[in-house]
Amino acid sequence: MHMTVSQAAELLEQLTPSAKNDAVEVVFCPPFTDLHVALEKTKGTGIGVGAQNMHFAEKGAYTGEIAPGMLQELGVTHVILGHSERRAYFNETDEDINAKIKKAFDHKLTPIVCCGESLTQREQGVTMDFVRQQIKVALLGIPGKRVREMVIAYEPIWAIGTGKVATAEQAQEVCAGIRATIRALYDDAVADAVRIQYGGSVKGENAAELFAKPDIDGALVGGASLKEDFINIIQAAE
Repeated sequence: MHMTVSQAAELLEQLTPSAKNDAVEVVFCPPFTDLHVALEKTKGTGIGVGAQNMHFAEKGAYTGEIAPGMLQELGVTHVILGHSERRAYFNETDEDINAKIKKAFDHKLTPIVCCGESLTQREQGVTMDFVRQQIKVALLGIPGKRVREMVIAYEPIWAIGTGKVATAEQAQEVCAGIRATIRALYDDAVADAVRIQYGGSVKGENAAELFAKPDIDGALVGGASLKEDFINIIQAAE
């Protein structure tokens, strides 16, 4: 929850020229109120614009929520679903995420589906059990051809906004486990095609090491996307 419309416009004017990159897929995901200006500032650049959340209903008595069709008509290309903050603060469940994924595809939106464990779960050695469950429930009834088109973002909750970062080895281990789960649910082709990202205090200084791992296809960037260090992350991906 950062940036008013005028602040977002200023930031986008700073970042967009350097963020354009034919070798790297870049998507900005600002708050709902900034989506229009983000679309305006990125027009013709090849940079995507995504929302940070959406409801699974087409319309209805859901005051304060945003429907998938609203995002589609606006011109948004992506939507983040199941971020840990949505789960923790607004009680979103894996079943909710599953319903949202289906609606996102119905409206030609690419879902960026988040998963990840708490510090307690990591310390108790149940990280992969927990993440596998999140993935399995979220993908229930989703055909393989759709999974190939989506993004899965592993973001350990204990590394979000804390300055703590999973080591490249820890991140690779879980991302590899996610890909293995997809392989077991679908097949090799789907597992190879799905994009798996790491999120959690990604910075220019650690991005290259993370991206060098075989099962980390990119990053879901938080705080570093609010400053010029975001360009360093894009360059590391390239």
